[in-house]
Amino acid sequence: MTPYLLLVGLVAAERLAELAVARRNAAWSLARGAREYGRGHYPPMVALHTALLLGCVVEPLAATRPFLPALGWPALALAVAAQGLRWWCIATLGPRWNTRVLVVPGLPLVTAGPYRFLRHPNYAAVVAEGVALPLVHTAWVTALGFGVLNLLLLRVRVRCEEAALAGTAPAHRAAVPAGDGAP
Repeated sequence: MTPYLLLVGLVAAERLAELAVARRNAAWSLARGAREYGRGHYPPMVALHTALLLGCVVEPLAATRPFLPALGWPALALAVAAQGLRWWCIATLGPRWNTRVLVVPGLPLVTAGPYRFLRHPNYAAVVAEGVALPLVHTAWVTALGFGVLNLLLLRVRVRCEEAALAGTAPAHRAAVPAGDGAP
C-alpha cells in the first residue's frame, strides 16, 4: 500500500504544479485581454478532482482492497500515459493552457501536438487517469463514481469551451490578479 500512497501523493503534487502553471498562464492571458467563461462549473470541478485523490487513499484503506497485479499494473501504465498526454497538452498550448476557460481574443485555435488528433485531448487524459489511478489499488467505487460524475461535468465543460471558442458564450469580466501573477 505504501507505494500506492506515494503514487497518489505524487499525483497530488503534480496537481499543485498544474495550478501554479495555470496561475501564471492566467496572468499571461488576462494581460492580453482574455475573457473567462464557465466560472460556475469550476468549483465543482476542483471538488471532484480533490475527491478523486481522497477516494484513492480512503477506499483501499477502509475496504482493505488488495493490489491485484493483473489490474494494478495495466492501470498504472494507463495512469502514467495519461500524465504524459496531459503534459503534452500543456506544452503544446504553452501559456494558453489553463484549468479555467480563458480565451484570448484574436488567437487562432491550436491544432498542433495532440490537438491534431483530438479536439479535447486533455479531457481524454483526465478520463483515463480518473479511472486508472484508483484501479491501481482496486478502488473501483472511486473509479466508477469519479468516472460518472466527471463525464457529467465534462458535458458542461466541453460545451462551455466550444461556445467560448466560437464566441457564443456569455463571458465573465476577469480581473487581473494582484502582483505579477507568478505562483
